[in-house]
Amino acid sequence: MRETSNVTESADRTGAAVPEARHRGFVARLAWATAGLLLGAVSAAAELVLLAVAAPVMAYALAFSRGQRTVPKVVAEGALNLSALERRRLATFFGHAEGAGYGPVRALAYLVLRVPVGLLGGVILLLIMYGAAVGVSLMIGWWITGTYMDGIPPKPWIVVYTAVFGLVLLFIAVQGLAGVVALERKVARRCLGPSPLEAYERRIAQLSVSRAEVIDAVDDERRRIERDLHDGVQQRLVALGMLIGRARRASGGDEERARDLLRQAHEESQRALEDLREVAWRVYPAALDGEGLRTALETVAERSPVPVTIDYDLAARPPHAVETAAYFVVCEAVTNANKHSAAARVAVRLTGDEKMLHVLIEDDGTGGADPAGGGLAGLARRVAALDGTFGIDSPPGGPTVIRAELPCG
Repeated sequence: MRETSNVTESADRTGAAVPEARHRGFVARLAWATAGLLLGAVSAAAELVLLAVAAPVMAYALAFSRGQRTVPKVVAEGALNLSALERRRLATFFGHAEGAGYGPVRALAYLVLRVPVGLLGGVILLLIMYGAAVGVSLMIGWWITGTYMDGIPPKPWIVVYTAVFGLVLLFIAVQGLAGVVALERKVARRCLGPSPLEAYERRIAQLSVSRAEVIDAVDDERRRIERDLHDGVQQRLVALGMLIGRARRASGGDEERARDLLRQAHEESQRALEDLREVAWRVYPAALDGEGLRTALETVAERSPVPVTIDYDLAARPPHAVETAAYFVVCEAVTNANKHSAAARVAVRLTGDEKMLHVLIEDDGTGGADPAGGGLAGLARRVAALDGTFGIDSPPGGPTVIRAELPCG
């Protein structure tokens, strides 16, 4: 199955949004990374000029700062702007958008560390281009003149030796480029990323929010169950009681009417049982424990008045909590499509690996779904409780696309 490419965004210092991940083929990724390294080598040269100018300015500022160790404004602005550009380059070409809220000192430290890394990437790229040019010139010379190098006849073992040697050097150079990319990310994470204390504080804040969202999700679920019981089962039972009472009153004189009322009461009891089964199924489907997520979703598709297609591409069964969240995301989305969007079809796709489960639901309805509505907001809280992400795109006129990413680790 074709996997959906999800692009998350982050804002750099200028406020522009940059893509955090790109899904391409190997050749396209290699060309994209090469362009990023080439741009990084050029920016490293510019940053080297900045550092060369900043060194005497910093020395002068420290000598006459009277104990106030501040970074001069021109140096601070240059370092912050160049760091922001580097973050944007890393996010665009390498899918890395680490760092926010850092000061000029950390920006300067980052530039000092990344300049040699960027220049190293440029040197490796130059060596690759030089080797490719030498190889092409040798092959063209052999093809045109019939000699290999310095008049040497083109013996097969010489050609094979040179080709193998060139491939080995190319492999080492490509590995060097991969190492430069890893160093770029590591330096950015170390200098621009949050400190361990800041990371712990962020995690604590996330857990506090998740705990509150779990409580809200449970309360929403209780209110939904109460509403289903009140609007469905309770009304059925009231009607059943009235039919039985009328049958008792008619049993003394009108036996035929009493039998008709008892028949109606029996039918009403069957409908009440169906409503109870519906409520129980919506609270938690038994198939989810036994057969798993795929069977439970097939049941959702069978019960839906709107045709639902399910593409299930999961090699292994996700954890129980992830299965439950994914099930309710699909179930609520299909229910909304049936009730509100006037959709003619609903497509559900599930992909993922051992780390992440991706859920995508798309319908061709009228759109205009409100993310702040009770059902969708409850789904967002349920997904957030598992440290997942939830998003909805529903412009007026449709289509409505709901995405959820659930970590499996």
